[in-house]
Amino acid sequence: MDDHAKVQIKGIREGLLITVRNDDWPEAKAALQEQIKEQSEFLRGGRLILDVGNQVIRAAELGQLRDMLTDDGLALWAVLSNSQVTQQNAQLLGLATRINKPTSPERTTPTIETALTGEEAVLVRRTLRSGYSLQHFGHVVVIGDVNPGSEIVAGGDIVVWGRLRGMVHAGAEGNQDAVVCAMDLAPTQLRIADHIATTPKPGGKPQPEMARIVDGQVVAVPWQPKAK
Repeated sequence: MDDHAKVQIKGIREGLLITVRNDDWPEAKAALQEQIKEQSEFLRGGRLILDVGNQVIRAAELGQLRDMLTDDGLALWAVLSNSQVTQQNAQLLGLATRINKPTSPERTTPTIETALTGEEAVLVRRTLRSGYSLQHFGHVVVIGDVNPGSEIVAGGDIVVWGRLRGMVHAGAEGNQDAVVCAMDLAPTQLRIADHIATTPKPGGKPQPEMARIVDGQVVAVPWQPKAK
């Protein structure tokens, strides 16, 4: 498992949630450091919530991690853990150990505002390599390629200023007005709300395209700005 599979980054209302898979802590810390190094421009200035699962981490180790993040221009705000020892050590350092959990799909309150155009968005200026998973409740804009084996899940639109070869799911909370745009649209799988696109025919010159739902099906049309 590469570093991108061990560390997942997701935009939530409280900040950036970084989930570290349950490995030996020194290995997990090294994977986290590598991800932060690769995505320093995207993460800089962000408020981080670190989910370490069942990891048992000493206060000194958490302090070192907080100082390292501070040096990189990041603020460690909360540490989530199933370990009471880790929770207590995080609290000793003044870190939060709880956040408001996202509501489940069975929620009764309306959710449409999180998927409307013009709402929250995250901008990623890098190529997403295999094993990378990016999830955000609003829109996602990637300036770079999305390689096979990578994944983007968004509550709103997905815009890729590059080649789209990975798996994308726009309108993940049920927004059928969501779109997927790319300079070269050839994903391994494309979903909008609960609709899955059929596999496109190979060949042809790559061109900017927009995928959206038309008459209950996902179709791709030329991506052109509308005249005002």
